[in-house]
Amino acid sequence: MTIKKFLIEYDAINSKNTFTNGDTMNGRIIVEVSKQTKVQSLIFTATGKARVCWHEHYGENHHHVYWADEKYYEVKHHILRETRQDGTEVVGQGTHVFPFSFSIPDRKIPSSFKGAVGKIVHKVRAELKQSLKLTKKTKAHFTFVSRADMTIPVLTEPQYGCKDKTVKLFGSGTVSMDVYTKKMGYKPGEQLHVILKISNNSTRSVKPKFILYEKRSFFAQGHRKLLTNEILKEKIEAVASSGKVTVTKVITIPRELPPSILNCSIIRLEYRLKVHLDIKCASDPKIKLPIVVLPDLPNPPTSTGLGFEAFGNPLQPTWSITPQQAAFQPVNPPPPYEAYSLYPSFPDSGKHRTAL
Repeated sequence: MTIKKFLIEYDAINSKNTFTNGDTMNGRIIVEVSKQTKVQSLIFTATGKARVCWHEHYGENHHHVYWADEKYYEVKHHILRETRQDGTEVVGQGTHVFPFSFSIPDRKIPSSFKGAVGKIVHKVRAELKQSLKLTKKTKAHFTFVSRADMTIPVLTEPQYGCKDKTVKLFGSGTVSMDVYTKKMGYKPGEQLHVILKISNNSTRSVKPKFILYEKRSFFAQGHRKLLTNEILKEKIEAVASSGKVTVTKVITIPRELPPSILNCSIIRLEYRLKVHLDIKCASDPKIKLPIVVLPDLPNPPTSTGLGFEAFGNPLQPTWSITPQQAAFQPVNPPPPYEAYSLYPSFPDSGKHRTAL
């Protein structure tokens, strides 16, 4: 095989190896050939897009596939163009390094995400075309984390809910509860303080429970698929009959939680805090409050953030390679990013590569 190695890699810009709006990514495409080789073109492309797909069964013999795609940006650079009269470029024997650089658009783009029926993918890829041969392809995914706009008031405003319950079966009286949180937005690892006030004017005891859970919504062709999952569950001592109590429960937001996704029209990742009172032989009164998990970026942005406009309604080291001969440079330098049209998440330090 003439082409012995074909891969693409990029440089990390922080310890978490994440990228956000407006960041510039630098990397290289590496081509190793065993002998002088004719190449028609070498193309670099960076894309960000989302896709959902799931099956719904209606009876034994009927089912329907729901799917949707959404593209956020596509940047393309011609690293090697057809320059000779025969439409080819000659690459000499050895290893060749072709550098690339591109800026991620500073606009609304959802964070990287992977779910059971949908994903949001950001990647760079390269294609090497030769006459009468299959196109060689290689790619590398990168983790994109969308900025949050901390100037949106609802993120820092207190949240409140109340509920009353009348006990009838095997008991009598009423139970009421009020739930308060200091704000809506929290970073992973941050403490969530929940104030719970209970007035138990019934003949039954009640057991308060706290549940943090996630909602994953996928949308396609006018349909929605909803998946929920409990993240953590906490409880406190029961409140006896005819008792009143005010307690503060401290819940630590797990550090591994991905940030909320509220700026994608086909995928939505939300979090809720559910507080309910366990009453035997009766339906449990419950209150749900929205929780937004904010992106934990290495360097907090100072400019206006993007991606959380939906909160208005809360209920809704340098790497180098020594080539065997000088690396080719693009015949023409890549045009500025603005020249390309725009369409309306593997952490490691160092370099990232994917071999053919």
